[in-house]
Amino acid sequence: MRLFSRVIFGFVAWAARNGFAVEDPSGSAVPTRDARRRTGVRGETYAYWYLRRHGYTIIARNFTVPGVHGEIDLIGYDGDVLAFVEVKTRQGEDGARSLPEDAITRDKRRNLSRMARQFLAYRRLRQAPCRFDVVAIESRPGHRPVVRLHKAAFADQSVA
Repeated sequence: MRLFSRVIFGFVAWAARNGFAVEDPSGSAVPTRDARRRTGVRGETYAYWYLRRHGYTIIARNFTVPGVHGEIDLIGYDGDVLAFVEVKTRQGEDGARSLPEDAITRDKRRNLSRMARQFLAYRRLRQAPCRFDVVAIESRPGHRPVVRLHKAAFADQSVA
C-alpha cells in the first residue's frame, strides 16, 4: 500500500509543481472566499497523500461535531499512535503573510481537543495513545509547495 501512496503522491506533487494558484475571475489582488476554500481543499488533498506516503493510515477526513465550531482535517494512525492532524495552507509571496502554523490559536487548539475527545468517545477508543499533528503548507505561485510536518505540535487542551 505504501507503493501506491508514493505513486499517487508523485502525481499530486507533479500537479502542484507550480503551487496551488487558483485563477480569480475578478482579477482582484485579494483572494475571494471561494479561492481561499479551493486552496484549502487542494492543501488538504496534498497533505492527505503526503501523510499516506509517510506511513500514516488515514481513517477519517473533515470530522465535525455538532455544536463545536470547525473540523478536524485528517485523523489517522502513525504506527500505533492516533494522530489528529490540522492542515494549514498559505499561498502568497515571501514575507507577505505569516506562517501557516501561526493560524492555530489557543481557541483552535481547544476546539480541536474537544472534537478529538468526541471522536475517541464515538469510536470507543478512550485508551488509544493519541497526539495532535500540524501539516503546514506554503504555496508560492510558480514553486513547489513547502511542507512542514509537526508531530505532537500541541497537547490536549483541557476544557474547564
